[in-house]
Amino acid sequence: MVNEALMSIRKNKDRFPVDIDVAFDIAHPDETLMQLGLQEMEDLIASLPKGYRTIFNLYAIEGYSHAEIALLLDISEGTSKSQLSRARAQLQNQLTALHR
Repeated sequence: MVNEALMSIRKNKDRFPVDIDVAFDIAHPDETLMQLGLQEMEDLIASLPKGYRTIFNLYAIEGYSHAEIALLLDISEGTSKSQLSRARAQLQNQLTALHR
């Protein structure tokens, strides 16, 4: 599911202005990320706290902007940005732990 969503976003760049490599902070994905299966990726995302997971899915998967997320969730853009940043950091830590 995640891979299909990412491929859709890549194919529809004009509709989704988000650069996937920037959204996932993986300009050069390492072997660990490339070896993850769909279920493992879903599990990593599902393990995020609800707020982090919601913002991450809306921004990185669905392609919403921080302004749109703020309106949808009745939060500030800054909150959206900080939640995304924390979600990315937590996912990176989890991936680093898998790599070791």
